[in-house]
Amino acid sequence: MNANTDRIAHWFVSGLELEATVFHIGQYCGPWRASTAGRERASFHLVLRGHSWLHLDGQAPIRLGEREGVFLLRDIPHRLSPDADDTACRPCDMRPMTPAIAGACGLACGFFSFRGQLGELFRSALPDYVIIRADAPSQRAVGPLFELILAEAERHGEAGSPLIERLTELLFFYVIRDIAGSDEVAGGLLAVARRTEFAPVVHGLLREPGKDWSVDAMARLAHMSRASFCRHFADTCGQPPAQFLLQLRMKIAARRLQRGDSVLRAAEHVGYNSQAAFTRAFKRVIGEQPGAFQRARRSPTAHVRH
Repeated sequence: MNANTDRIAHWFVSGLELEATVFHIGQYCGPWRASTAGRERASFHLVLRGHSWLHLDGQAPIRLGEREGVFLLRDIPHRLSPDADDTACRPCDMRPMTPAIAGACGLACGFFSFRGQLGELFRSALPDYVIIRADAPSQRAVGPLFELILAEAERHGEAGSPLIERLTELLFFYVIRDIAGSDEVAGGLLAVARRTEFAPVVHGLLREPGKDWSVDAMARLAHMSRASFCRHFADTCGQPPAQFLLQLRMKIAARRLQRGDSVLRAAEHVGYNSQAAFTRAFKRVIGEQPGAFQRARRSPTAHVRH
């Protein structure tokens, strides 16, 4: 990951509003089969003990060992089973995590969601699913998270623990940072940041979001003609430069509102002299009025930081 992409990844992930919920946690024995498909939600499966096989339509089975898992960012057909050939496997009840059963697979399964359209923009930059591997660069950080999730599951049993959901969210953030610079990232802000010719544009937009940016000005920073810039930019992130700029500005404004800026100050920072125009743009991108957004997310100790 280049320095610019790494900076963008940290900045973007820091503003994501992710909510994870545990569906079930325990262990499966025998010729079992499990799935969270069909609920129109993003989901995850974490292997805490043993192993399982992930089956996706049209693909070879994927083995998931201990401290490995999958985040399914879209509701795609899938299932997990103990064998690569699962023709004899059937859905069955999950047993409590303790006592440990020899040969069983311990799983934590659940759902997660992003709030707001910017969360969807971020998700659009990622593939349908992300595999967590035990030998991945992020494992040094996420390995202990698996251990903590397992410890919570063993301690609380069927009663569950709210810490598991928070630990899962943290695990997801580490995984996203790990893949942000990989070829799996197909579009969006991170994809733009990875393109060398667009790096000065992204840097300029982040440094001066309130500047009177035009497509021509962005094209000049990329050393391209307007037509070539618009074409390559849209091919990279799936949207024209002006729409990209709008969403980036509203993302920056949202972060400032969370940190304690007034609506007027946040609007001025991203180039809006009219609070009414800013409110319309913010509502269109974020899905809420700026004031309501701030009241729902600002902590009692929030303060302005420049």
